[in-house]
Amino acid sequence: MNATTKSRFRQVLVWLVWLLVVLATLRSAVLTPAVAEPLVAVAACPPGHDPFPWRPRFRWRKWALLRYQAWQRRFRRVRAIYQRAVWTARLARLALAGALPLAAIVDWLTRAQLRRQLGALPVLYAFLDMLQVRAIINRHCPSGRADVDHGTVALVLVLNRLTAPRPLYRVADWLAQTTLTAVLGVPAVRFNDDRLGRTLEVLTAHAEVIWQEVVQQALLRFDLDVRFLFYDLVAFVVHGEYEKSALADFGFAHNTPMGKRKIKLGVTATGDGDVPLDYRPWSGRAADTATVQENLERLRRLLERHGYPTDLVLLTGDRANLNDELALAYEAHGIHYLVGLEARRREHRALLLAPEEGECQPLGEEGYVGHTCQVVFKYRGQTVVHHGLVVISRPMQQALRDTRTGHFQALEESLIKVRQQIGQRRHRTAAQVQRRAATCCRRSAVGHLVQVQATEENGQIILRWTVDQEKLQAEERRDGRYLLVTNDPNLSPAQMLARYRQKDGLEKRFRVCKQELRVSPIYLHKDERITGMLLIHMLALLTYSLLERQVHRHGLALTTRRIITALEDLTVIETHCWDGSVLARLTPVSADQAQLLVALAEIIAQIRWSQPRPALVEAPAAPVVPGQAQDLSPGGAPWVRLLLAA
Repeated sequence: MNATTKSRFRQVLVWLVWLLVVLATLRSAVLTPAVAEPLVAVAACPPGHDPFPWRPRFRWRKWALLRYQAWQRRFRRVRAIYQRAVWTARLARLALAGALPLAAIVDWLTRAQLRRQLGALPVLYAFLDMLQVRAIINRHCPSGRADVDHGTVALVLVLNRLTAPRPLYRVADWLAQTTLTAVLGVPAVRFNDDRLGRTLEVLTAHAEVIWQEVVQQALLRFDLDVRFLFYDLVAFVVHGEYEKSALADFGFAHNTPMGKRKIKLGVTATGDGDVPLDYRPWSGRAADTATVQENLERLRRLLERHGYPTDLVLLTGDRANLNDELALAYEAHGIHYLVGLEARRREHRALLLAPEEGECQPLGEEGYVGHTCQVVFKYRGQTVVHHGLVVISRPMQQALRDTRTGHFQALEESLIKVRQQIGQRRHRTAAQVQRRAATCCRRSAVGHLVQVQATEENGQIILRWTVDQEKLQAEERRDGRYLLVTNDPNLSPAQMLARYRQKDGLEKRFRVCKQELRVSPIYLHKDERITGMLLIHMLALLTYSLLERQVHRHGLALTTRRIITALEDLTVIETHCWDGSVLARLTPVSADQAQLLVALAEIIAQIRWSQPRPALVEAPAAPVVPGQAQDLSPGGAPWVRLLLAA
């Protein structure tokens, strides 16, 4: 027992005092049992002295127990390590002696083995890293306390669009099967559809500025030539009610059903690789002509932002991009254009049909001849005269006439069927036969060129039809003819035709969006999420176009889709051992894949090590973002370098 006093006399005195207190309490309890409150005596104790000397000053038992438990855990850990080392030594001794195969040893040491998809992800990741997509999005869309930043979510969505497009609720399943979880350091369960949808809503408020900064990186890093640009619209079908949507609406668009709501997207792309430079979503009800003037204003601001003079740029579009009002708008913005003109006015139709084929001159391509003219535009008292070219395409002419011949044959077969049904039900009078024949003509594409007549002669109904030769000749004269107009005096007729035919590259990019990136159909039911998803798709299309452009510039006739398909079966085997270590191994690579990876490694290295320079002399230098590190290594992230080195 520990006593608080040091003097033996004081200890004895304290014990005697407590003994007297106990005796007094017992005596009062025996003599007066009815008293409710016992006698309590309090002994005064000097300050700093414990009045209860038998209470221990330190809880040594609890301290000893904690020490013992910690020592026991340490002992068990050391014993487990020792036992594992003993078993490893025994297995190694058996393997060296030849009594145990090495595969069995590896199997005993392996806790789990996972197979993760790699494919073309390192190549696409390197391009997105050079465009700084993740850093730009995080700069404009801070995540706050979120466990996953918006830049990472957008990066995953772009890579998913490029490699294996999935709905939002299936992106997490795809991500769990790839190596991105290890590279990004975020588990796949974080990328649920609700988290992806919130990121799309956040991106909407900054979509335009994010796109502009990413395009700026593309212009500086890839040395894009912006002297020849193309503008066109594409429509994407949406599914759902969308009653309060400002984007999803009914309207006309080529190759889309009239009974479906749709969203239109106006895109401006370069002639150098068909790389998209600008885009703007439009309502499905918007007419193509109504979008041209705003596109001119956006294009002018884009060129001024990068210091490119507008008089060096030629904008090419289809027939929906020109009328009398727009011709004056091109002049007002100081932009040169090359557009096909739909001959709706009498003067324009006369220009289109005036030249004979013998008067036309060759345009440098087999089967194409043309004749120059002057096209006059008048709008609100203003008049402007631009250069025109009537093009006669013999391949198109022959294709149209072959199609017309097929329509004539189909119409003739239907009229013969009507003639054979004369006398049957609903074919017993000349008026009934006339109506049936007129219906066949109305449903045919060449019905307006055929004259049908049902008459009754000698009690019999006779159906005759003839082709109006005058109308047919007028129709054939227009076959294969179209009118090109430009306000650039430096373009020759051959150059006008060559530049105009290159606009098919942008239409092919639209086909990539619908078929490979699977933009349409859209199932999102908020305009904010639709706008954010359109930004994701445009970033994917930008990456797709840049990769294909760089591959072509290095002499490889491959599309981005073929590259992704060729590398699709590349996988990584992750071996997780019992000690917590992980071994990642690349599956065997074929000779074609190895050759393609070497070529892609050279392309990426040249882009990363090259000095960024503008496409035109007047373009400004690349902006420097404060506090942002620039990665100029040949392969980007370590896993990219390891794959390309393999």
